[in-house]
Amino acid sequence: MIDNELQQIESNLKRNAVLTDLGSALSRLKSNRDFKKVILEGFFEDEAVRLVHLKADPNMQGSDSQKAILIQMDAIGALRQYLETLAQLAGMAQKSIEADEQTRDELLAEGL
Repeated sequence: MIDNELQQIESNLKRNAVLTDLGSALSRLKSNRDFKKVILEGFFEDEAVRLVHLKADPNMQGSDSQKAILIQMDAIGALRQYLETLAQLAGMAQKSIEADEQTRDELLAEGL
């Protein structure tokens, strides 16, 4: 019984380590000045504002133009949501690692 639990915990630890590694990579990206300039400021802010203005442009009121603008706006939102979700998953994975390590230590102590 304890062996099965330990195997499950080890499996969880490996899976959560992958998520925490991704979270660490994301943190490094967010602190990189080029990433900030190109993505966080350039794409998430400047490009979003440009698209909002373009959406109101009288020359861009055709249905195809409006549709293309909305697709681009959705892309900004999708990338931002992906990055935020990744950060949240990494945070939850870190908490899970801590709990699983504690449980593993308790199980090993019981087995002795």
